[in-house]
Amino acid sequence: MSILIHNCTAVLMDDQNTVLPNAYVEVEGTRIRSVGTQRPWGPFDQEIDCKGNVLMPGFVNAHTHVPMTAMRGYGDGNNLQDWLNNYIFPVEARWDDRAVRACTALGLAEMIASGVTSIADMYMRTDIIAQEVASAGISANLSVGGVLFGEGFDPDTNHDCVAQRELTEKWHNYNDGQIRVDASIHGEYTSRAELWQWMADYAREHQLGMHVHISETKAEHEACIARHGKTPIQILNDYGVWDTRAIAAHCVWTTPEDWAIMAEKGISAIHNPISNLKLGSGIAPIPAMKKAGVNVCLGTDGVSSNNCTDFFSDLKFAAILHNGAGCDPLALLPADALRMATRDGGAALGRKTGMIQGGYEADLILVDFSHLNLTPCHSVISNLAYAAHGSDVCMNMARGKVIYKDGDFLTIDLERVRREVADYALPLLFQSK
Repeated sequence: MSILIHNCTAVLMDDQNTVLPNAYVEVEGTRIRSVGTQRPWGPFDQEIDCKGNVLMPGFVNAHTHVPMTAMRGYGDGNNLQDWLNNYIFPVEARWDDRAVRACTALGLAEMIASGVTSIADMYMRTDIIAQEVASAGISANLSVGGVLFGEGFDPDTNHDCVAQRELTEKWHNYNDGQIRVDASIHGEYTSRAELWQWMADYAREHQLGMHVHISETKAEHEACIARHGKTPIQILNDYGVWDTRAIAAHCVWTTPEDWAIMAEKGISAIHNPISNLKLGSGIAPIPAMKKAGVNVCLGTDGVSSNNCTDFFSDLKFAAILHNGAGCDPLALLPADALRMATRDGGAALGRKTGMIQGGYEADLILVDFSHLNLTPCHSVISNLAYAAHGSDVCMNMARGKVIYKDGDFLTIDLERVRREVADYALPLLFQSK
């Protein structure tokens, strides 16, 4: 399928932050073939008239727990440990495949509608999540979030080691890389050295990435130092966990010594500003991390701790939070935040996405700049970072295929999903509430 996208202003997300009026973007199969201001020669199977709106790379949501859409607003008003132990964990114990399927589809629809084209998800029953991702059409790096409690460890029988092997064998590089599997450790505080070593070895042997929660709360960070005399980044480094492409979610309490390891090893930090603020976890030192050479990108975390996945909300928070926290209006510029949401996220996931450039994945979204909140427009970049909402997205193209247009989902039966969530998933999960 060859597609010509025209009559748009294209935000390329290149090093120069180019905003290209009257752009033509040529798509061949799943990739962008060319971008310019002259119409490419030849016929096309399809032409998309953008009606003067803004075309930009799709968002990369680099840390998610998609099925947790079911917990939107549940247990609000508690600290992290009470919230997890008294609300989230008891509900998660009731999951079955059918409920995970419905809530995953609901979560994916919400992300797609706000412009997300790639995710990195960590959760249980990951085979079901993979099935829903495959049919929805977006790209995903999937992981199981390995945990290890208690004594004894046998990788042949450990649930998460078995799940890791099965997921990798079935789904890694599915559909020419639409789905990739990452190795994963839920966190230092939910596991032990035996699992760290096994996951590190497995990732290296199978050339997988790594996904870990790191230093989300002060208590977590300090408890690790008390146990090991080292921070989570440092102790996991001793076991080779970072000897591959890796993403570290949260990083709120990481230190300059941690950042040096992250920059050296190429570990990307996933900033989750709304989740961290809502749960009172703190503010990750993003400007300092970036100055230290750490690649930083954005994630929503689960809906349970964010309450929505309108990615423009996280983008705006990232763009303004650090200016206020540091009393510096130049701490993070609009273009910096947009790069975190697109090309830097693509790099973190090992994907050629997040830029409008020949050879990149055709992951593109169209933003309707006729909307009141985007009028007038003195700067396209500033409007996208500060003023846009997910409801301004009028088209989502993932891997060269339009999967959402003008409010219609083209790969998800939303009415069926709504019925499944209301009639089956919610009664199952909250049966005693």
